[in-house]
Amino acid sequence: MIRTFTKAALGAAALTGALSFGAAGLAGAATTSTPAATPATHAAKCAKAEARVPKIAAREAKLAAWMPKAVAREAKAKAAGHTKVAERIATRIVKVQKAEARGTAVTAKIAAKCAVSTTTS
Repeated sequence: MIRTFTKAALGAAALTGALSFGAAGLAGAATTSTPAATPATHAAKCAKAEARVPKIAAREAKLAAWMPKAVAREAKAKAAGHTKVAERIATRIVKVQKAEARGTAVTAKIAAKCAVSTTTS
C-alpha cells in the first residue's frame, strides 16, 4: 500500500512538473521571435542549378552507353530461355529510361527558368 502511494505521489509530482515547465516553455517560445532565413536570390539558385547540368549530362552519357549492352544481355537471356533473368534486366532498363527522362526534364527546367544553354561541349 505504501509502495502504491509512493509511486502515485512521484508520478503526480513528475506530471505536475512537466506540465508547469511545458506551459512555461510554450509561453517562452511564443514571446521570442527568430529572424526568418533570407530567401536565396534567383541568381544564386540558378548558379547552383547550372553547376548540376554537367553532372546530369555526364550521368546521362553513362546511361546511354549502358543501354545497348543491357538490351543485348536481355535478348541473350531470352534466347537462352532464361525468362526470369530477362525480366529483371527489362525492369532495370525501364528504371534507367526513367532516370534518363528525369535528367532530361530537370535540364530542360533549368534551361527554362535560368535561361542558360544546357548543351555540353
